[in-house]
Amino acid sequence: MALKEIVEQTVAGLGYDLVEIERSVGGLLRVTIDLPWTPAVNAQAAVEQFVNVEDCEKVTRQLQFALEVDAIEYRRLEVSSPGIDRPLRHAQDFERFAGQVIDITLKAPLGTAAAGLVSANRKKFRGVLERVAASDSSAPSWQIAWRDEPAVKPGVKVSKKRPLSPVQVLGFTFEELKEARLAPIVSFKGRSKALTPEVEPGMNLN
Repeated sequence: MALKEIVEQTVAGLGYDLVEIERSVGGLLRVTIDLPWTPAVNAQAAVEQFVNVEDCEKVTRQLQFALEVDAIEYRRLEVSSPGIDRPLRHAQDFERFAGQVIDITLKAPLGTAAAGLVSANRKKFRGVLERVAASDSSAPSWQIAWRDEPAVKPGVKVSKKRPLSPVQVLGFTFEELKEARLAPIVSFKGRSKALTPEVEPGMNLN
């Protein structure tokens, strides 16, 4: 079997989801895993569960055996959790992280400026992931919303009365995406499901 099939079957057989496989220079084989997610279960969970060291060790041992059986060459195997910039690759990933801030890169620039606010050459965006209730199946089912707030100089106090920049929205389809990841936002309270453009402005990633 091909490498991806071996890894997918091994990881799934142990009760985990395969997020990513990477081969690096020097023979490093990096496998990223996550705990399975289903809306019915996780919608009621008070605290989201995360992959721990024991999970990675268990998958590592089983993968080492499976790769040896199929004579897959590698020098070093590294199994890890997704991290704060977790890639979003499947429809279920977008369902799971709806309402959170993500970074997306389009395969091609917009081509036309959006209401004069977004450059036609722009491909990278950061915003809150939102589902679109589309009546037409050909229409985008997802969008991101953000504010391009002007940069604040160090030491300058921002008035609370300063008007907010307008909320901007970009709809997209999976076919238009080159890459999508959770935005690497560090918070000691964990990732919030209540992020909105009003409280979590997007960043201009030109």
